[in-house]
Amino acid sequence: MEFGITFKGFIEAERARYLVRAAEYAGFSYCWFYDSHILWRDCYAAIAMCMEHTTKMRFGPLVTNPDVRDWSVAASIFGSLSKQSGGRFDLAVGRGDSSMRVMGKKPATLARVADFIAKTQAMVRGEEVSYGEIPAAVKFPWAVGHEMPSWIAAYGPLALKTAGEHADGVVLQLADPGLCKWFTDQCIEAGKAAGKDMSKFRSMAAAPAYFGDKARAIEATKWFPAMVGNHVADIVEKYGADSDQIPKSLTSYIEKRRGYDYSKHGQSDNPFLDFITPDVVENFCVLGEPDDHIAKMHALKDAGVTQFNIYLDSGDEEEIIANYGRHVIPAFR
Repeated sequence: MEFGITFKGFIEAERARYLVRAAEYAGFSYCWFYDSHILWRDCYAAIAMCMEHTTKMRFGPLVTNPDVRDWSVAASIFGSLSKQSGGRFDLAVGRGDSSMRVMGKKPATLARVADFIAKTQAMVRGEEVSYGEIPAAVKFPWAVGHEMPSWIAAYGPLALKTAGEHADGVVLQLADPGLCKWFTDQCIEAGKAAGKDMSKFRSMAAAPAYFGDKARAIEATKWFPAMVGNHVADIVEKYGADSDQIPKSLTSYIEKRRGYDYSKHGQSDNPFLDFITPDVVENFCVLGEPDDHIAKMHALKDAGVTQFNIYLDSGDEEEIIANYGRHVIPAFR
């Protein structure tokens, strides 16, 4: 099991440097940043900064999308960060939920997500690439052949199929072992059907973690199921609430959802949190004492999850990193 942390772009630079050094020392191997350029500061400047304060930790956006930057600009950023860090850069891509919708634009298609990954990976390797309607192919003379691992964020059946067929891993924004197994199995089945070797396919459960009193922990993390519910609502709209393609356990909790405020995306002061119940928070997050965290990590591992990635923005960040370093991560070494 790998362990990661994720920052939003409102974390101050000095604090990010401090926490990322602490996390690497504690045994975390990944650091991710939200990529939503209007809601938060640009993540790639922060990634470059944090790379300079670590030696082994890998970095990437969680997640970027195909439509917010020209593809050669995006690939140049990815390749530059990979080159200057010795290859410590992963690419995680989604359709562009918050970063596009906050501008009144629609998210990208999944076919475009897959094409974006393939073309930017090729550019980072140094290959000549044509994309979109550019009149001349693009080739980076400075590229050194780095292989950039790829991830796709997914919930719905088509997105899971796309992740299995076109990426090295899937990003699952929840920590419910049963749902993670359902998601991961679909990816693996799709990849195998496409003729891929799925023995090294990776599955990330990304969710908040919190220690101590359950009531306090639930209050600190209930913003998260609301953010997940925003994505689930899209799936329900496409497939229907009673579709046999979607587990009832994923869709039932949003029945009383009234809306979503993108200006408060992923934040505890989002006004649309009243439909979130304590049991949903406990299912989707990792809460309690160290033994509770270890038990849930084992359940996630048994479900096929290969990385637990903590959304590190619910408070008590130092305590969370320290407790994982002292108690949880050693249980998986």
